[in-house]
Amino acid sequence: MKLMIVESPGKVKKIRALLGSQWRVEASVGHVRDLPVKDLGVDLQSFRPVYQPTERGKGVLSKLMGAVRTADMVVLATDPDREGEAIAWHLADALRLQMPLRATFAEITQGAVAQALEHPREIDMNLVKAQEARRVLDRLVGYKVSRPLSNVIGGNKTAGRVQSPALRLVVDRERAISSFQVVTHFGVELTFDAFDNITPGWKASWQVKAFLEPGQEHILDKALAEDVAGTRRVTVLACRDEESRKAPAPPFTTSSLQQAASSVLKLSPKLTMQLAQSLYEAGHITYMRTDSPNLSDEAAAAILEFCRSQGLPAVATPRKWKSKANAQEAHEAIRPTHIEVEEAGETEKMRALYALIRQRTLAACLEDAVFSVRTVALKGDELRGRPVEFMAKGRSLKKPGWKQVMNTVAEEEDTEGEIQNPVPALQAGSQLNVGKGVVVTRQTQPPSRFTEASLVNAMEGCGIGRPSTYAKILESIQERGYVRLEKRFLVPTADGEAVIDALLGKFTFLNYDYTAVLEDSLDNLAVGRVTYIDVVRPAFADLMAEVDAFNASNEIPCPECGKPLRHIQKAPGKGGKGGYDFWGCSGYPDCKASFANENAKPGNRKEAGAKTSALSEHKCPDCGKPLAHRVKDGKGGYNFWGCSGYPGCKVNFNDDNGQPAI
Repeated sequence: MKLMIVESPGKVKKIRALLGSQWRVEASVGHVRDLPVKDLGVDLQSFRPVYQPTERGKGVLSKLMGAVRTADMVVLATDPDREGEAIAWHLADALRLQMPLRATFAEITQGAVAQALEHPREIDMNLVKAQEARRVLDRLVGYKVSRPLSNVIGGNKTAGRVQSPALRLVVDRERAISSFQVVTHFGVELTFDAFDNITPGWKASWQVKAFLEPGQEHILDKALAEDVAGTRRVTVLACRDEESRKAPAPPFTTSSLQQAASSVLKLSPKLTMQLAQSLYEAGHITYMRTDSPNLSDEAAAAILEFCRSQGLPAVATPRKWKSKANAQEAHEAIRPTHIEVEEAGETEKMRALYALIRQRTLAACLEDAVFSVRTVALKGDELRGRPVEFMAKGRSLKKPGWKQVMNTVAEEEDTEGEIQNPVPALQAGSQLNVGKGVVVTRQTQPPSRFTEASLVNAMEGCGIGRPSTYAKILESIQERGYVRLEKRFLVPTADGEAVIDALLGKFTFLNYDYTAVLEDSLDNLAVGRVTYIDVVRPAFADLMAEVDAFNASNEIPCPECGKPLRHIQKAPGKGGKGGYDFWGCSGYPDCKASFANENAKPGNRKEAGAKTSALSEHKCPDCGKPLAHRVKDGKGGYNFWGCSGYPGCKVNFNDDNGQPAI
């Protein structure tokens, strides 16, 4: 019996059917080992990681060990990326496999699986080390920065090598929106009467450049715009007819699929990847984690042949697109495995996503859409000693090209559309009467908040994360309470902004270009140009220098023993109980000094014997801050509710059976 081990259980049934009865197919269910949950798990001298079976991995390894004992041959067919290569190595190491075979395929079809088995290879340790370096650096940043961060701003806060710069994108965008100054500006639109039996209603817009002062972008003078709108006769300066061409978008990468599915199908990136995973496992599409926009030569040739057989306007030679910076391009773009299959998927959403992928793939192999474009330049009488000029532009579809395979839903991606402005053919020098002129009032718009999909696009542009991690990053910053989703838009929370304020300017991993530079190092490691130590050791040395500087700049010594104070915070639980917010000595229990938190700084000393003041769900009627239940037992004890903003706000209330008597 031959044994093949894949990652996802969803693939097992399909691959068993392809391989036949001589094969046993089992799944690792992702990673079977990882760094320990409660310890650093990295030797800081050698930077060698210490791996342990995950809770799920223990049972999986036990099952696989039994399968290995009865197998004549073991093939590790985990996913065709660095993560999959690392999983294959972990399986080989944990199962003590001797000379295991590594096979990869980007689509689950008879041909692809057979070809992979005909050309097996050894595990690529360069790829394994690249994944290991990323995992270790993520752990080092998280462990070494999160505690100092929590000490400064309170609570159980976390920092991450990719999580934090992704959060910064959201915070920076929110602040750009808050600081945006709206500018009201004016334009003019002319509508024309009938001319030589041409249907009236075509329009021309005022070209404002001649009236802009140096450094000015918009016309702010409404009176000037009103004078221009009074134009009643213009002269034709020129009329030009030409063709314009629009090429199709490239086939989907992970990032562009998530963006298109969000805008067209209203799917979240997480759900998009779940649906794509199911389509891949069922053999309908190629591997869905990729940063390459290009099809393989074999696939492109087959799709072009299909297009020609269907009478579609196929291009003469396959298109090639330039990948984004730092793209690994380990395998081709996302496409159907069988382009002739028009519908695939078990659910309505799966079928809709498959249709989107198929249409995008077909369109990429067809000719450009061709438009007829007419542009007319017009001139009115001079105003304030300057020329008053207008322009009318109309565009109509001449040859649909790739557009003929795009349905009306998918066409939402084509934001340019067609300019519906029936501009007539005109002769230079002709005089035209203006039907009416209107002032168009506009306002500059602030940048929009990120959606999950547009944040993925921004992360990809900055080199933050990889196709396999985008959805996880989005999930992480929301689960940790740093970002919330409001009507599909991402909004930073107060905690999220506090994290960025504390880290920004102190740690280089928060810089947008840091991750891209590190990815270059990991790419060099993946092809054997540098070693694991070459990448990890200097990155860790720089990190620890920044951690030491961060601690020194934020350290507040305890007035009793001199050891650093820590900001200790916990939000109230259900019923408003159990929360606290104070500064305590890091020398506890030897030093029990503690202080009230006042504007994120240590305030008044808390009396010995006083119970920790619990922040409650009750708000101070004067300043809106939470009330704290202050209790001290014994002689000189007390039991009352006071404002947590003390001493700035001295409002207090008697206790009434555990409630403030407001």
